[in-house]
Amino acid sequence: MGGCVGRERGDTQGSARSSSRNPRKRGGRNEPLKKDKPKWKSDYPMTEGQLRSKRDEFWDTAPAFEGRKEIWDALKAAAIAIECNDQELAQAIVDGASITVPHGSLTECYDELGNRYQLPVYCLATPVNLISERSEEETTDAPEPQGGTKRDFQLKVRLSTGKDVRLSASMTDTIGQLKKQLQVQDDIDPGQQRWFFSGKLLTDKTRLQETKIQKDFVIQVIVNQAAVPK
Repeated sequence: MGGCVGRERGDTQGSARSSSRNPRKRGGRNEPLKKDKPKWKSDYPMTEGQLRSKRDEFWDTAPAFEGRKEIWDALKAAAIAIECNDQELAQAIVDGASITVPHGSLTECYDELGNRYQLPVYCLATPVNLISERSEEETTDAPEPQGGTKRDFQLKVRLSTGKDVRLSASMTDTIGQLKKQLQVQDDIDPGQQRWFFSGKLLTDKTRLQETKIQKDFVIQVIVNQAAVPK
């Protein structure tokens, strides 16, 4: 993640770091904010909800890495204005807070005391491989494909009962869809299924491509037995 830093270690998007030990004096070049948003691609297709969570996590923790809270607040407001295509408002916020932008981007900027701040690119623009929430919901609620629909591969699922099951799957399928397929094939209610891969619980809206699973790998499914009335 980005942040307020003193020296670079290469990853300007990774983690927030402090600059108070070696402040840079304010001055020199100060460019107006560029109109073009930075273009970037996430390591995996990201939903709008995941992007919001990632941004919230950054803004909640960034002030803890020193720097001035009022500057962090101004940077957040400017980033939101940029996201809303209000370049004039973003520039006014930056100027009003006396923030120096040497390269015309909030990925690197300074306050009037010389403290350096870095914002990760995901706070300034959406990734090119963003998945819209509407698209996600439509895919999740879509009816199961008919038998004649072409599938990519056979997904191996290992149940906690010890049984191995093969499901027809494509990398764009969601876990919710595959749970329904397992219900049809093995009569296991989706509410009783908990899917795990690489030790991580997979949510219903997770797509197989997000898990980075290979075709020969196995997904573990814990089957919770329905309570038997006494």
